[in-house]
Amino acid sequence: MGLMDGLMGNAGAIEPGVAQNEFGRLLGHGEQIHMAYQLIRDSFIFTNRRLILVDKQGITGRKVEYHSIMYRSITHFSVETAGTFDLDAELKIWISGNPAPIQKQFSKGANIYEVQALLTHFAAS
Repeated sequence: MGLMDGLMGNAGAIEPGVAQNEFGRLLGHGEQIHMAYQLIRDSFIFTNRRLILVDKQGITGRKVEYHSIMYRSITHFSVETAGTFDLDAELKIWISGNPAPIQKQFSKGANIYEVQALLTHFAAS
């Protein structure tokens, strides 16, 4: 992920080993990280059980909120691929009981199709 992508709010992929080292303490017994993406300070992690949104707060980022979304609570989602002039891809996820979707933008280099396939696999389980 480039600095400009981060500044624009676009997420880039985190290497699996790096994600495991940084977020492994959040995982339950038998839970595994399948994909992880990072903005400048915030991250979102797709495990085999849930989606974890990591929100670093404040100036120092020492205060962190970890928001877990179980896949079974996802009612539907959409992906929008990057275009010629619109260089980012977008993911929207609707959660049961919440009319507004969670929206995340991905840099052009991120494979939005992998994210969509992962959500399809886990949300349908």
